[in-house]
Amino acid sequence: MARILAIDYGTKRTGIAVTDELQIIASGLTTVATKELIVFLKDYTTNEKVELFLIGEPKQMDNTASESEVHIIKFITKLGKLIPSIPIKRVDERFTSKMAFQTMIDSGLKKTQRKNKALVDEISATLILQSYLYSK
Repeated sequence: MARILAIDYGTKRTGIAVTDELQIIASGLTTVATKELIVFLKDYTTNEKVELFLIGEPKQMDNTASESEVHIIKFITKLGKLIPSIPIKRVDERFTSKMAFQTMIDSGLKKTQRKNKALVDEISATLILQSYLYSK
């Protein structure tokens, strides 16, 4: 089997999480500057087998698209053209940032560590991936 890679896309930074090869465990991988994201993904998929990209779909409480959706659609279009062999699936990411922050509190991270927005993005990507694994 190959890995599933989850992306919590942001205009500045993007959190990335992956599964193990058996697709049982979701783990945070890293946070990448969004301007370097495509290069990172091309390098990663050259070295690791990835069968699916999961990309968070931010929605408002009324189920309408978030303001950041415009940027995500542009990214998805570019990604699909540059790495067409790997399918892309969207996953509702409502509340993942709040859940990520709560996870940091629950795990005992100090207040200064919880201000690390890159860590929040990585944990959010992991939560997106974990929710997909549960739904499978």
